[in-house]
Amino acid sequence: MAPGAVSPEVTAMKKRIIMGITGASGAPLAVELLRKIRTIPDAESHVICSRSGALTLRQECGMELEELRRLSHVWYDNGDIGAAVASGSFRTLGMAVVPCSMKPLAGIVTGYSDSLLLRAADVVLKERRRLVLVPRECPLSTLHLRNLTAASELGAVIVPPVPAYYQHPKCIDDINGRISAKVLALFGLDTGAIPEWGGLDL
Repeated sequence: MAPGAVSPEVTAMKKRIIMGITGASGAPLAVELLRKIRTIPDAESHVICSRSGALTLRQECGMELEELRRLSHVWYDNGDIGAAVASGSFRTLGMAVVPCSMKPLAGIVTGYSDSLLLRAADVVLKERRRLVLVPRECPLSTLHLRNLTAASELGAVIVPPVPAYYQHPKCIDDINGRISAKVLALFGLDTGAIPEWGGLDL
């Protein structure tokens, strides 16, 4: 699918989510998130992948960009600063940056919008829409923590990809599935993958 091209089913969809994919470790989370969006009626993914994100995708998933494009509803070139998602008039539920490396995080909190991915995040913040960041770095430096705090103060929701051990995940797919479902739940999209906590049976 060509950059910015709309797949045939998009015209009937309304719940747009922008997805930014950067070069931090965690590409399988992005893939799982896109697969889940495909299962939700009326949901529509608008995807921007950085150059380093493409490299990580190949390293961690053995997947080329063309495969990721096929999972997307709409695909954008990161250099296309005039794309639809660069404008607040293009209505979306918001944006998830999965995974979010520390360089794009710094760009987001300083308003340094030198790419479509960063411009889209800037638009989401200025329009007071939901911005979810899934940071992947360990350990976190004081500068990383300050930038994450700044992002939170600007209105972003920080979702570290932390396993929910109390749900007894049996494999990495269970962990990825739960984290991706958590991200979508923050946009009001229910995948049925996160059962409500009923308390401990003491």
